[in-house]
Amino acid sequence: MAYTDDAVQAKLSALNETQEGIVTVAQWIMFHRRHAERTVNLWMNRVKDSPPNKRLSLIYLANEVVQQSKARRRNEFVQAFSPIMAEGTAAAYKGAPYDIQQRIRRVIEVWRQRQIFDTAVQDQVEKSLDDLDKSRGPGKKAGLGGSLFGGSSTPKELQQLVPLQNALTKAETTRKPAVTTADDEYTKITDPATPTPTPPVHAARLSQVLKNLATAEGAVAETLKARRELIGELEKMLTTNKAALTTDEEKHEELRARRQNIENKKREVEDNIMRGLTEQPQPDQQPAAFDGLAGHFQASAAYPEPERPEVEGLTPPPVESITPVGSPSSFNNSAADVATTTNVQDFAHGIVPQTRERDNDGIGGATNGYGVEYGSNPKKRRLGDGERDFATGSDQFEGIDDDVAAMLGKE
Repeated sequence: MAYTDDAVQAKLSALNETQEGIVTVAQWIMFHRRHAERTVNLWMNRVKDSPPNKRLSLIYLANEVVQQSKARRRNEFVQAFSPIMAEGTAAAYKGAPYDIQQRIRRVIEVWRQRQIFDTAVQDQVEKSLDDLDKSRGPGKKAGLGGSLFGGSSTPKELQQLVPLQNALTKAETTRKPAVTTADDEYTKITDPATPTPTPPVHAARLSQVLKNLATAEGAVAETLKARRELIGELEKMLTTNKAALTTDEEKHEELRARRQNIENKKREVEDNIMRGLTEQPQPDQQPAAFDGLAGHFQASAAYPEPERPEVEGLTPPPVESITPVGSPSSFNNSAADVATTTNVQDFAHGIVPQTRERDNDGIGGATNGYGVEYGSNPKKRRLGDGERDFATGSDQFEGIDDDVAAMLGKE
C-alpha cells in the first residue's frame, strides 16, 4: 500500500490493542520512515479525536515505533515524536479511566528506564501528567497502580501522602537505570581481566564512568530525600493515630460499662414486673365492678370479693315469745299444753298462725292468736292417737263459724 494520508488514517483507525495488530502497523509505519514527521502529526490528530481505549492503543503504537527505531539505530521517529510527545501523552491521559492512566504511566516509566528520549523530553512528559493530576483536585488524582493511594477517591487523611509517594516513585524510576549503568561501567573499568587501553582512551572511559557514577549518586540522593519525606509524614500520621487509638480505647471501655449498667437495671425492672404478675389474684377471686352500660356488676381484679352473709336457720321461736304477757290465770295446764302442741307443730311445718279479731257487740275481744279469747273458757284440742277431744260447756262453740258449729253439734 502506497503511503498517503488516507492510508495512514486507515491504519490508525483499524488499530486494535492486540500485540499482533500493533506490531503490524508499526512495521508499516517504520517502512515509510522518510515520512516520519507527517505520520507523527497524523498520529497526534488521531489521539485527540479518539476515545480513551483507542488512545491507549495509539500510545502502545508510538512505544513500539520509537523502541524499534532506537534498537535499529534509526532516530527519525525518536526525533519526530520528541517535540509532541508531552502533548500527545497528556491528551491520551486526560479524562481516561484510572486503569488506562496507569498503563500510560507504565509506558512512560519504560521510556525512562531504557532512555528512549532525552532527559528533558522525558521530564516534560512526566510533568505534563503530574500537572493533570494536580488539576483534578486531591480527591481525583490518579494514584499508583496497585498501591494504597490508587483510585479516584483518596481519603482526606491520605491526600498529603499522594504527592510524596509520586515523588518517590519518580525518583526510583530515575535511579534504577542510572545505578545499573554506573555499576556496569564501574565493573568493566575495574575488572583486572579487561585489557588496559591506550592512555587517551582510558582517560575518556574513566571520565565516562565518573560521570555515570555522579548521575547515579544524584539519583539515589533524590530517592533518599523523597523517601525521608514520606516516612516523616507517615510517622506524623502514626503518632496521630496512636493518640486517637488511646482515646478510642478509653471511650470504648466507658461505653461498655454504661451498657452493662443499663442492662442490669433493665433486668431488675423485668424481674419486678414478673413478680407482680405472679402475685395477681385469680379470675375466680375477682370481685364484681359496676357496668355503666348494662347496670350490672362485672368481675374486677382490683378488689377482693366480699364474703357471703350467713343465713339464719328456720328455727321456731320459743313459745314464750308469742305468748302475750299477763295472760289470764283461767288458762289451765291442759289448755296451755294444747296451745303449745299446736304451735310447735305449725312452726315445724313452716305455718305461721294468724291473729284474728272479731267484734262482739262492739266490744273487741283480744285473742291469743289461736282464736281463743282472753277470759273465755278454754277449749282443749289434743292431737294424737287419731282422737279428738273438745271441752264441754255451754260456750263450747263460741268463736267458731256457724256452719262449722252446726257440723260439730251433729257429732
